[in-house]
Amino acid sequence: MPENLSDIYQIGNFIDTFALGHYARVLDAIHLPTGRTVAFKVMRPEHRAPDERPRWEAQAFVHEVTLLTRLEEHPVPMKFYDCGYVSTDSEYPHDGNIMSFGRDVQAFGDALYEANIDGWRPYIALEYLPREHNLLYVMKGSNGKRRRLPTEEGIDLAQQFGNLLAYAHERRIIYMDHKLEHLYWNGKTLRVIDWNSSKIVDNPTNIEQQRRKDLHNMCVGVLYPIFTGMSSQRGALRPQPGSLAEVNERYEDIGHLDFGSDPTLSTTIIQLLEGGAKEQYSTAYEFLKKLERAAHRFGWQTPTLTPVPMLVEARDKMRSGLTKLRMAEDLIRDARESFLSAAIMDGINEDMEEELRRLMKEVSDFLNERVIP
Repeated sequence: MPENLSDIYQIGNFIDTFALGHYARVLDAIHLPTGRTVAFKVMRPEHRAPDERPRWEAQAFVHEVTLLTRLEEHPVPMKFYDCGYVSTDSEYPHDGNIMSFGRDVQAFGDALYEANIDGWRPYIALEYLPREHNLLYVMKGSNGKRRRLPTEEGIDLAQQFGNLLAYAHERRIIYMDHKLEHLYWNGKTLRVIDWNSSKIVDNPTNIEQQRRKDLHNMCVGVLYPIFTGMSSQRGALRPQPGSLAEVNERYEDIGHLDFGSDPTLSTTIIQLLEGGAKEQYSTAYEFLKKLERAAHRFGWQTPTLTPVPMLVEARDKMRSGLTKLRMAEDLIRDARESFLSAAIMDGINEDMEEELRRLMKEVSDFLNERVIP
């Protein structure tokens, strides 16, 4: 039964403005029955098709939650909480009615055609991930340049991503839509969003090539930027288009990567990424085996290679240092929030407000020159 949208969700602000998607808008929202903060993803109103069959943009919502339920045992994909349809006409869903199906993906899909005829838009409520962990957002440095991740964190992220693709490929799921704005990273834990353009491979004779392409896209579209701070395409790192055709063709012509601008990057990392660019990995396990050799060079203890004690100790100290850097950055951001809270207080004089805003600017400038994303 339809209910008032405002009785189910308290809709907040758009949270996708730094990397707008093709077919949906995303807002923060509070699911009032549970009090949970979610990412409320709703189809753009221009993709409604009341007089025709649902467009792929609408069908993508059903497809995405179908994949997320198949992957819900894995820790890396974002979590899915609710799905349904909203009747509001505006891009910002501030009023109107809602039909919520909870986690009943079958009922959500069955209702798609009727909801489309009535002009309702599909939505899904997903795990809320803070923008300050989005890699496209946080890798932005000063003067338009991008920061690269420390190699230690890059190896960690690559291992988590490789394990995710191994898990997905075993279930005939090919991610495909590799780009920085789909990755969230806090220094230790990877999360991956937006599975709407991913594929379920029905033809087993074609799956090896699909896997190779997925691993290629991961290496050139995600891992190359995080290890170098550069784009594998011409130009600076930027949000990537998201239509189905663009997803399939985004890295089609990239079979070689340029490492000339960063002479400090490890040769084993270069070989790892170049192997992906050349589509040398037929399975994610082949990629992970190659990654293991690179990780060993940086003090990682691996299942098949003999650890080097001094490298292990050096890695422990480096990891400790990176942890302290991230803790310090969090404290500095907290300090800026304290200054902001004071600056907007009623009753303070101009001198106090001016000093607080000066401090906020100095802190922001400091954070813009930070060491790591």
